[in-house]
Amino acid sequence: MQTLNTTLLIIGGGPGGYVTAIRAGQLGISTILVEGQSLGGTCLNIGCIPSKALIHVAEQFHQTQHHNQHSALGISVAAPTLDINKSVEWKDGIVDRLTTGVAALLKKHKVQVIHGWAKVVDGKTVDVGDTRIHCEHLVLATGSTSVNLPILPIGGPIISSTEALAPKSVPKRLVVVGGGYIGLELGIAYRKLGAEVSVVEAQERILPAYDAELTQPVHEALKQLGVKLYLKHSVLGFDGTLQVRDPNGDTLSLETDQVLVAVGRKPNTQGWNLEALNLDMNGSAIKIDSRCQTSMRNVYAIGDLSGEPMLAHRAMAQGEMVAELISGKHREFNPTAIAAVCFTDPELVVVGRTPDEAKAAGLDCIVSSFPFAANGRAMTLESKSGFVRVVARRDNHLIVGWQAVGVGVSELSTAFAQSLEMGARLEDIGGTIHAHPTLGEAVQEAALRALGHALHL
Repeated sequence: MQTLNTTLLIIGGGPGGYVTAIRAGQLGISTILVEGQSLGGTCLNIGCIPSKALIHVAEQFHQTQHHNQHSALGISVAAPTLDINKSVEWKDGIVDRLTTGVAALLKKHKVQVIHGWAKVVDGKTVDVGDTRIHCEHLVLATGSTSVNLPILPIGGPIISSTEALAPKSVPKRLVVVGGGYIGLELGIAYRKLGAEVSVVEAQERILPAYDAELTQPVHEALKQLGVKLYLKHSVLGFDGTLQVRDPNGDTLSLETDQVLVAVGRKPNTQGWNLEALNLDMNGSAIKIDSRCQTSMRNVYAIGDLSGEPMLAHRAMAQGEMVAELISGKHREFNPTAIAAVCFTDPELVVVGRTPDEAKAAGLDCIVSSFPFAANGRAMTLESKSGFVRVVARRDNHLIVGWQAVGVGVSELSTAFAQSLEMGARLEDIGGTIHAHPTLGEAVQEAALRALGHALHL
């Protein structure tokens, strides 16, 4: 058996793992990264990036069809056709470029990458095939996996997001099980690509993790697109048709060609002998402190493995911090807020506290919204639905939360997160000159409205 020694060993090459490795390399820490599949993890290969690529294809196709029928812009085109294999090729090209880029960055920073499946021996020893690696510090960054429903085993017409992102053809009919962000992002994309789409959700509304006011424009958009919603319905099984139970307890049979199961994700704790470490757990996730340390000294857990919120940008920030801690710097993971973005159409952004969360925390807050219907740039983008909403303390006007729903609002997440991290007050945002015409003006107007003097409303 070959033996290697290193200061830092990282299990998992997703956003959390590879960023830890790059930062450790920059800091001169001898580092080995172990990855069983492709560098970039779920996010780059079968998650965030390919889904945004497919969403873009769907939107372009949808717009072109729109111009074929009744465009207010004076554009007319012949009916478009779609070569989905070419679309998938384009998406794969983006994924390849990004994963190759990650590999190049790791090489540049002298990180040794070992392709293979890690098996933990103890807190300082990991086996990969017939190689044994001894380390001083161990970072666990194994990410998460799709939650499976035993009554809907993946295979044949029953698919997970992985298969949905690499279609060989667009099904005539698709039923999405799960009305959360993954199910809706893909459901909307498939609808725009021409499939008849239905969504089955056990809760009483779509995107149950977000508040009703925020999700309303998405609900409206789904209706306009012709996506059928089966809310408060639970799945019973599949026998050629999808069997669901309606709120009255009656059984419905939904005819479909494919069923996409998108009921969430869970920490990936299986298959690499995590049990050997006997770490304290927090539900199905590994329990960590404010430095991402586990209950075992010099063993860290970052990203989805450490639980909610399961976001690539959280994993990256944690990884960067852990590398600095190992190099001897004093760091702590205590962001004021982490933006959560949902790439439906329209998009959703939540940063910091919502009105309900502020109330639950006992804060007396001003809540104010500014509609995109009164924003010139939104009109020129043919998109008037949605709004920006600010939540600020009544006593000192400190902003504690931002939310937005509308076309392209994912890009406002930067401004939202920065204003919270910098401790901005309503006056700071209201007094900053925002460029015209931009969607960002709605951010300033929401703050001005909270102060009682919005200009364009």
